[in-house]
Amino acid sequence: MSAKPTPAAARLLVDCLAEQGCDRIFTVPGESFLQVLDALSDTPTVDLVTCRQEGGAAFMACADGAMTGRPGIAFVTRGPGATNASIGVHVAQQDSQPMILFVGDVDSTMRGREGFQEVDLPAFFGPIAKWAARIDHADRIPEYVARAYATAMSGRPGPVVLALPEDMLSADTQATPRARLSPPPQAPLPEAMQTMMALIADAADPVAIVGGAGWDARAREYFQLFAERTGIPVATAFRRQDAISPSSKVYAGNLGYGPNPKLVERVKRADLILAVGARLGEATTDGYTVPPLDHSNRTLIHVHPDPNELNSVYPADLAICADMGEFAETAALWDDDDGIDFDAGARANAEWRDWATAHTGDFPLDMASCVQFMRDTLPADTIVCNGAGNFAGWWHRYWRYEGWPSQLAPTCGAMGYGLPAAVAAALRFPERTVVAVAGDGDFLMSAQELATAAQHGANLIVIVVDNGAYGTIRMHQEREFPGENRISGTRLANPDFATLGAAYGAWSAFAETTEQFKDALVAAEGRSGLRLIHCKIDIEQLAASGATVSKLRGG
Repeated sequence: MSAKPTPAAARLLVDCLAEQGCDRIFTVPGESFLQVLDALSDTPTVDLVTCRQEGGAAFMACADGAMTGRPGIAFVTRGPGATNASIGVHVAQQDSQPMILFVGDVDSTMRGREGFQEVDLPAFFGPIAKWAARIDHADRIPEYVARAYATAMSGRPGPVVLALPEDMLSADTQATPRARLSPPPQAPLPEAMQTMMALIADAADPVAIVGGAGWDARAREYFQLFAERTGIPVATAFRRQDAISPSSKVYAGNLGYGPNPKLVERVKRADLILAVGARLGEATTDGYTVPPLDHSNRTLIHVHPDPNELNSVYPADLAICADMGEFAETAALWDDDDGIDFDAGARANAEWRDWATAHTGDFPLDMASCVQFMRDTLPADTIVCNGAGNFAGWWHRYWRYEGWPSQLAPTCGAMGYGLPAAVAAALRFPERTVVAVAGDGDFLMSAQELATAAQHGANLIVIVVDNGAYGTIRMHQEREFPGENRISGTRLANPDFATLGAAYGAWSAFAETTEQFKDALVAAEGRSGLRLIHCKIDIEQLAASGATVSKLRGG
């Protein structure tokens, strides 16, 4: 029996993606895009990663976009597949990460009849994506794919969703792919840079807040040069801790939930804030209080690649719309800094180092000591991936995100992100150590992606911190509604995670003391493949993490 040829439309779609540099697609297969799967079967340049749930596939695509700066790509089917994948779109939107989700759609003749698994996909995804559309004509596939890439990468990066009607994918077409696109260059105006340097020179107590939309290795390198030359303390936005090297002499720590109280006070009293890439959203600013939203004696210089973000919440005294790398390089090479030389950067760095040094606690398995031991044991450029929950506070405080990229963590507080992100990282950087850290509630949101990791040979370590509860929510319960027998809905009955890991083919270990964790980590580091360490901790260790995590869904 002769092979059925791939429909021209599906072949064109895959060729368009390859032309844009797509080398990996994350998917849960569906009958609505069988034509695309067939086209991928003879496209060796694109690695097809088969996932176990559409939310995991979307998380992986979001993380891949965060690491590469070009859209991570996911394919899912209509209805249940699309709605499952929506969490990854939400994360990509709030995290400002480039991503494109392709959704197999109902046949166009079925549309509007509530066909099988029908959802109005542009209407459904419109509020949580930069752009959501349907490709109704095969001849326009190159146009839509090129626009999707441009939209996902330009200005504030974010997700695009394209619906693919089943009959459209089977159509004939003579169209050809468009050439590879890159974001347009956005250099800062010299006049704006001159004004910025004058404002900084006039400041007495400035602070920089960096990381976010469009931040990349170039921005990290050059902004660090600029900050070290001027001595400005540099704080990173929430879960953007790899935006500057922690070994920099001006690194002041991270903002968000559970920051150093001394850093909080420094930002509040600053007479000048230089925000670069950061949206200054609710999480970074602790509800728009760090820095205060209204402050008559403070100057705000806000640099962002998207004009819609400038002056949207915080009023800027100087708004600069520019690409992060272009801005950072211009600042670093600026040859007229009026002799700017602050000593506050060194003082802020000393305060952070004191805050971020772990001291042995009283718990049998002390997580602060465990993270400190991880720092001493694993490579400096280890990529650490986590979802949401109080457990993440130990890594936020005590880990050093030295490499780029080295922190994959959702700023929108989505549970279940860490393991899928780690799978994407292990496939993208097979030569680097990758660690997924998860709470018990967080982990079971996406534990099935252990199968994906095993199937595709991902080389990673998973650390599950098990306190038998949705810990963050319980912390809030005890704070807001104290008293006997007031714990409701947050207790968890968990499996033996080490045995679960072994069932997926992982080397696994159980630890309930700090020494057992150290032994397990050394053993794990000496192996390759999938490895899992189940850490059993006391629920009362929540407060000891030093990470009072407010308004985050987590466990």
